[in-house]
Amino acid sequence: MKIGVISDTHIPDKAEEIPHEILQAFKNVDMIIHAGDLVNIKVLEELKATCNNVKAVYGNMDDEKIKSALPQKIIFKAGKYSIGVTHGLGAPQNLLDNISQAFKNDRVDIIIFGHAHSPFNETKNGTLYFNPGSPTDKMFTPYNSYGIIEVNDTIHASIIKI
Repeated sequence: MKIGVISDTHIPDKAEEIPHEILQAFKNVDMIIHAGDLVNIKVLEELKATCNNVKAVYGNMDDEKIKSALPQKIIFKAGKYSIGVTHGLGAPQNLLDNISQAFKNDRVDIIIFGHAHSPFNETKNGTLYFNPGSPTDKMFTPYNSYGIIEVNDTIHASIIKI
């Protein structure tokens, strides 16, 4: 299974739309995950027009309309792996601790998060922590990015620079 991962789109604040390159890449995935801070619900509609299997959570910058439509945290299976998704909150230096706490009572193989706008792809204590970065904002990183995670017999996760 091939999963496209995106977060912190902040549309229309940081860009008018999702970069075309990402939508093209997401036409070849089985699922899209958005880890929050859509800012405009139309982002979700655009992703669903690209792939009919979209999962998303809300972020701290999302309005009440988005917060009422999306959960703060989700856990689901992709093949034999359990995936947890949340946006994250708090100061960047404490983000991994906060994310770990959010899933402390859950058995997940992959934790997908956003909030920091900075890509992260590391395994800690047997769990892959994955932040695709932001496709529209370079506040905390020198490049925009998104992610692709492939889950089959193993997990292969990549940050794609744009």
